[in-house]
Amino acid sequence: MTQYLDQRGRPRVVVTGMGALSPLGNSAPDSWRSAVGGVSGIARITQFDASDYPCQIAGEVKDFDPKQYMDFKEARRMSRASQLTVAAAVQALEMAGFGNGVPDKERTGVVIGTGMGGFEKANENMEILRERGIGKVNPFALSASLPNMPSHHVSLLAGTLGPISTVVAACATGTQSLGEATEFIRRGTADVIIAGGVEGLIHPGALAGFSAMRALATSFNDCPERASRPFDLHREGFILSEGVGVVVLERMDQAVARGATIYAEVLGHASSSDAFHVAAPDPDGDGALRAMRWALGDAGLEGEQLDYVNAHGSSTPINDQVETLAIKRLLGEYAYEIAVSSTKSVMGHAMGGTGALEAIFCIYALYEGLLPPTINYETPDPECDLDYVPNVARRVPIRTAMSNSFGLGGQNACLVLGRVDNGHSPTDGEPAG
Repeated sequence: MTQYLDQRGRPRVVVTGMGALSPLGNSAPDSWRSAVGGVSGIARITQFDASDYPCQIAGEVKDFDPKQYMDFKEARRMSRASQLTVAAAVQALEMAGFGNGVPDKERTGVVIGTGMGGFEKANENMEILRERGIGKVNPFALSASLPNMPSHHVSLLAGTLGPISTVVAACATGTQSLGEATEFIRRGTADVIIAGGVEGLIHPGALAGFSAMRALATSFNDCPERASRPFDLHREGFILSEGVGVVVLERMDQAVARGATIYAEVLGHASSSDAFHVAAPDPDGDGALRAMRWALGDAGLEGEQLDYVNAHGSSTPINDQVETLAIKRLLGEYAYEIAVSSTKSVMGHAMGGTGALEAIFCIYALYEGLLPPTINYETPDPECDLDYVPNVARRVPIRTAMSNSFGLGGQNACLVLGRVDNGHSPTDGEPAG
């Protein structure tokens, strides 16, 4: 049994299922194929009229019909974030072989994070109150707006009776959610955790707020696919998007015993605070460096054992420069040998959902030995001088991958994943036996 414990004697935690809805596709395999193919999911906003906004483009989830995954009446009472999460959870559970139910409900838990939850539901109720009075207020809107509702709806769907939690950590949410979920299994509180991150925030208020912060790219409304350009000299800002990633995490010994397909292992994770500024990162990259260093330490790895970094790479001038600096401080000269790419170049920034989606892309990269590119990398920036896998995917067999997420409020989170060989590919999309 010692092969199922890590170097600290903790249960090894593996990924046995994945689900996703993103601007790139409405499943994990479809999203991966677009990401690795360099196909942008950014386009003109369709969910409202954005013609008066400086930035009129976003990464929207397209052609999503919640009725494919839940009752119509139930869906009407949910926020978009909850609808997306339930759909991704259904996909992940089916891929894990739990389509007919988890084996032990009391040993199964849920950790779903979100930055803003059902933001749009609270706004809708305020508009109704102002325009039509208190008697017309939606009695379900307040509960639907709460950030813990995606976790609740997943727990209700799967009938889980174990631990349940919600991580709210801005742009670091999805990554930190997977880390916190890992800890439930490591300390013996659960055997299976349904974990992920979500955001459904293509909303006038969100777009206006980020526009006022001057955080968005504004010169690409007529060519949306070129707008997100991490590490490029002419990057302007990020592109708001939405999406969800959900994974099934499981004790390795249990997964092996039931013959499950194991897609990757969670080797380590960490979070840290900048304690610097509400919106700007520490210019020396100290907070990002701490999170990456601690995550490697949790994984029991040295920097030279890392093969790939999926960067936060948000396409803002300061973030990309600071993250590059932090990676160089972490790895020294080895930083110039390792591949670093940003999948935000194809999907934009889905806030609380991004880290979970990027973890899924790392899992596919590990399984397939194929690194997703950073598209729109045209003009090198002297301050960003690493190997960003420019424009075209690269076939490289890798054993380890790091995924970074750095967010508003100085929230930093880092996840380290490893390849586990058992002869299956997650693009098969086949449930485990």
